[in-house]
Amino acid sequence: MFSDLILRNSKRSRKENGLFFSSLVISIVAFYLILSLSKQDVMIFLQKMESDAVNKLLLLVPVFYVLTLGILFFLIYFACKYQLQRRRHEFGVYLMMGMEKAKLFSMLLAEDMMSSFLALLIGLPVAVLLSEVISLVTAKTVGMGIIGHQFSLSGSALIFTIAGFLMIKLVAFSILSTKICFREIGSLLGDESEITKKQKPQFVYILSLLGGLFLLAAAYTMAIRGTAWQIPGMMFVTELSGFFGTLLLFYGMRILVQIFSKIRGGRLGVFNFRQLEENVIHQSTTMAVSSLLILAALCCFGAGVGIAGTNAQSDDHVLDYTFDSYDDIPSEKMLPTIQTILAEQELEEQFSALFPMRIGHIRTTEAYEDVFQMDPVMDAIAALPKSYAQDILLNNLSYTDKPYLLSQSDYNTLLELAGKPTLDLAQNEAGVYISADFTDAERTNILNQILSTRPEAELDGAQIFLTGDLQTTNLVTDRTITLSFALILPDEQFRYYTQDQYSVYINGVLSQDKIDQIGLMQAVSQVDDRLDTANLSSKGISYESYLQNMGRSLFYVVAGSYITIYLAIIFMVVANTILGVQFLMSQRKSGRRYQTLVRLGADYSVLRKSGRSQVQWFMGLPVAVAALSSLLGVKAIVGGALAGRIGGSQNAILLVSAAMILLLLVVEYIYITVVKRSSDRYLLTLMQPQREE
Repeated sequence: MFSDLILRNSKRSRKENGLFFSSLVISIVAFYLILSLSKQDVMIFLQKMESDAVNKLLLLVPVFYVLTLGILFFLIYFACKYQLQRRRHEFGVYLMMGMEKAKLFSMLLAEDMMSSFLALLIGLPVAVLLSEVISLVTAKTVGMGIIGHQFSLSGSALIFTIAGFLMIKLVAFSILSTKICFREIGSLLGDESEITKKQKPQFVYILSLLGGLFLLAAAYTMAIRGTAWQIPGMMFVTELSGFFGTLLLFYGMRILVQIFSKIRGGRLGVFNFRQLEENVIHQSTTMAVSSLLILAALCCFGAGVGIAGTNAQSDDHVLDYTFDSYDDIPSEKMLPTIQTILAEQELEEQFSALFPMRIGHIRTTEAYEDVFQMDPVMDAIAALPKSYAQDILLNNLSYTDKPYLLSQSDYNTLLELAGKPTLDLAQNEAGVYISADFTDAERTNILNQILSTRPEAELDGAQIFLTGDLQTTNLVTDRTITLSFALILPDEQFRYYTQDQYSVYINGVLSQDKIDQIGLMQAVSQVDDRLDTANLSSKGISYESYLQNMGRSLFYVVAGSYITIYLAIIFMVVANTILGVQFLMSQRKSGRRYQTLVRLGADYSVLRKSGRSQVQWFMGLPVAVAALSSLLGVKAIVGGALAGRIGGSQNAILLVSAAMILLLLVVEYIYITVVKRSSDRYLLTLMQPQREE
């Protein structure tokens, strides 16, 4: 009998608190994913290439774990408090019928443990499956292929997920159950009284609203302009301005609600907005904090997915290897030396192409200033309408008085391998090269329009004409070797201006047949192992592979996307659960008002419409404020904290981030729908006539 009661109550609690139970399942999934990060294919791959950086990243995982446990403890405590308060009359009846307090406590604890174990049974398989999907997608994305993927189950992640979840659940529920069990029967059976909050004069709310808007405007101005990221103290000021600005905004939002209540008519319009007005007054801090959490979730998720997506799309992969010499091997002997080494290791057939990339400086003069001038280009840029892209170009191109020089034949070989049109330069012409990290689509378009006019320039006193499209294809495998500006010259002019003194890098491309057989990552990894056994360092040769370079790039993708997406999930779950539970608690406390409407003739459809309208406004206001602020927040993160890492991909990241923010708003709509249904179920119970004793 007692066990049947526990089963029945546990099932009913899950049904009536679907929002809270779903939040627990999502939290379990997030716990496992972050704790099992070291077992994911991408991290196993990265540990081979960037072990120090990855180990430092993994050291942060326990910190995120502990912080998340703390956040979820308060969420569980708050939600369980509502769940128990809703059943207080039921508990009073149990005690009045003779149930001992210790038995009531054990019943409540058993109900909670049953729900907890069920959440684990649902959440853990979902987490393991999702982890495998992420690994498969990552393996495919980075070129490891399905062959490179192995099923992994992190035992430590399972243990810490179960232990951490049960610990905070047990502690929170034990505290609340103890409080319930030791209350007097009369206090449990009696109705909860509404708390009346003293009203402030109207001008206080008006000043609060205006002050909040001012502080928010100041915070986003400092963040977007980069002031917050340049000076450590200004970051603290920016965060404080944003936090207190949001608090003041919601505290003063009562004025806006009053205006809406006068505009919106209808049978229950005034009642709905009066209810909403009291909720805003009583719960303004809760709404503000929840809005900030949703804002943080939108910004983290938008920026995280944007960084991951644009990094995957921006990799213009052409080269697989670049060989360099640190032993002063003559430039003309570099290619034969590399070919000999590959022949010794029986790797010639592994490469479909080997070619030099010569990079030099102007050696025809000892002058270090004004060796190169392109005043017509600068004048053309200055004549354009004022814009951010124009400012960047004028600033960057002002430092091009002594540019790098590239050989036309070498660069044309690179273009052929990339499947792009080659350059056909006359003796008095030059192409312009800027690494993709130093430009973007808008700046490239501006320069292409100017180069199409074949502007005149001066190189060490000689007249040349700049022509062709702006070139951005990576010169070598190592992305850390980037040129902000270089001139591509015909071979004869290149040798003349460099006086045959230049650096030589030997680029290699693997055979496509080999890549098709085992995947790019596996092919590169095998060649890496063979080259390591050749002990190239003893011969004065070093090399950089696409695997090593990709490992460096992928690390920043993981650090910038995995962690931010994880935080976004936690913030989203906490914020929406708090908002939903807070509304349902407030609605329950004002139940007598709905009963009064029933006595006045209102039917269930009227009450249902009223409750749903209030849910939309109560949860919609924080979401709307967060959504409007999120685009500015993502721009601040991308343009400030990550500007140096993402280079010219800011616009692409902002577009992807905007799409992700819209996706999360759909998730918000689902949360609001769940709260609406919970409101419907409660209001249905009020349709039964209540006796006044």
